[in-house]
Amino acid sequence: MAEFRLEKDSIGEKQVPTEAYYGVQSLRGAENFVITHTRMHDEMINSLAYIKKACAITNNKVGEISDEVCNAIVQACDEIIAGKLHEEFICDPIQGGAGTTANMNANEVIANRAGEILGDAKGNYAKVHPNDHVNFGQSTNDVYPTSGKITIIRLIDKVLVQLNRMYDALMAKSKEFDGIIKMGRTQLQDAVPVRLGQEFHAYASAVKRDLTRLEKAKEELYSVNMGGTAIGTGINANKEYFKTVSATLAEVAGLPLYQTADVIDGTQNLDCYVAVSGILKTCVVTLSKMSNDLRLMSSGPRTGINEINLPAKQNGSSIMPGKVNPVIPEVMSQVAFLVIGNDMTVTMAAEAGQFELNAFEPVTFKCMIESLVAMEGGIMTMVDNCITGITANKERCESLVENSVGIITAIAPHVGYAKSAAVAKQAIKTGESVRKLTIEAGLATEEELNIILDAKGMTEPGISGEGKVHLNK
Repeated sequence: MAEFRLEKDSIGEKQVPTEAYYGVQSLRGAENFVITHTRMHDEMINSLAYIKKACAITNNKVGEISDEVCNAIVQACDEIIAGKLHEEFICDPIQGGAGTTANMNANEVIANRAGEILGDAKGNYAKVHPNDHVNFGQSTNDVYPTSGKITIIRLIDKVLVQLNRMYDALMAKSKEFDGIIKMGRTQLQDAVPVRLGQEFHAYASAVKRDLTRLEKAKEELYSVNMGGTAIGTGINANKEYFKTVSATLAEVAGLPLYQTADVIDGTQNLDCYVAVSGILKTCVVTLSKMSNDLRLMSSGPRTGINEINLPAKQNGSSIMPGKVNPVIPEVMSQVAFLVIGNDMTVTMAAEAGQFELNAFEPVTFKCMIESLVAMEGGIMTMVDNCITGITANKERCESLVENSVGIITAIAPHVGYAKSAAVAKQAIKTGESVRKLTIEAGLATEEELNIILDAKGMTEPGISGEGKVHLNK
């Protein structure tokens, strides 16, 4: 068998590997766009296959393609969705042409496989043609954006799984650490006491907001412009196909997709991606801030804060024996930096559209897919390799509270602000504890301070300053 077959398109003739399921237009795109040296994400490939399957079913129902051709296209699409032929999708995720290479790559692979099912040779296209059958009633400009939306929805679902796991892990730690008193800090300076469990509960509350936002964000993506073809007017699409293809796609893909009310708007504007990307950015800002806190609380261990221990996961240095670094929170922050940068790219790509089409969806999808994949992995390792294994140094936490000047805030309602301030200044100057100086000044007894400085009393409203001790000294 010959090593190559000859195919031609409007540009001219080109040799294509004989056994390839892709065709001349895919190959031109692969040669023109050697940008990231990667191919489309598997979920994007599957999304294209779902769309082509739905389009074939709809075109068959409205009488545009035969049962034989429809069944062959559906079988080819099902094989792709099952993970076959993915290596035949050879185009770079970043490409000129608003995604035409990606769409034609799908059309050619599906046409060649469907033709093969019907007994045709690859590259013949007599029985199933990439444009006349697989792409019938479609344009890159409705297929590609819809495939991006389906892909992003699938990947958001994976991130949501990991975020839910993180929420559960943080809530478990908040209960485990609820009885541990530690020093709260503002602007990196001692403030007032807080329970370690309260801090972890606050992290969980922030993650819960991110979960809610991200669930809501998916609703931005269920609206698709299928049937709009080139610019949203539906040119070359069967009228009944135009009305029903989105519903068919929803059924095929198992998602609550629907045709947007204004298909021209749905074809030219990318603001939904800016909205979703902004929510991803918000989420990773939360996670990176939490990572900063965990690194600081575990710092040292001998010369730092050392209130908690992070799980030791690998050697921290090639030169310093025994050093263990907070590598998991570090990688979570790096994921955040990546997502924040990608958000700027998505923003600029959406802004750069002109008139009836935005040509910059390829980089938009590449960045959003990259962000979601990194978030899934980052959150997963943060849960499995960090949060679940955190332990508290209870004695160290309590010691820092006892030796902190910050506890004077709890004493102030009982002895007055001026006397409290004098004790605080003396404590800072001498290094003596607030407890000792308060007793020596005759402002309170040991027993009275035990009540005032009770862990619960200092960390919940309405206890430390009310009703338990009235010294009036």
